[in-house]
Amino acid sequence: MEPFYLESITAGADCAVLRIGGEVDVYTAPQLRERVIDLLAHRVRHIVADLREVDFLDSTGLGALVGSLRRLREQDGSLTLVTDTDRILRIFRLTGLAHAFALRASIPQAITGDLHWQAALAWEGLSTEEWCRQHGLL
Repeated sequence: MEPFYLESITAGADCAVLRIGGEVDVYTAPQLRERVIDLLAHRVRHIVADLREVDFLDSTGLGALVGSLRRLREQDGSLTLVTDTDRILRIFRLTGLAHAFALRASIPQAITGDLHWQAALAWEGLSTEEWCRQHGLL
């Protein structure tokens, strides 16, 4: 198992990718919750949470994601989850949360159709592929 880690990569004024790895559980979920609150405090409203490196997700971790989605929506924001792992996708399907979240298989897929993300990348003068490559997100 990988140790838990969080990394925020911002784009433009109001978008960020939140890379998450390791176990998201009762011990680490508060860190995830606080990071989203911190991003909101810095005017980030549109977050793509990259869960591709998450090894384990328990009910507390799910609660942190649901709470984050609620907080972002209250600020007219969005939370898209990226995962390509059947084990993690199964959790969202079994809990019915697959209907609450936008689930995507890759970062480019998550940001390509989002107008906020496209505006943020245009502001930076980069295409989706260039930005993702520059930040090691492919």
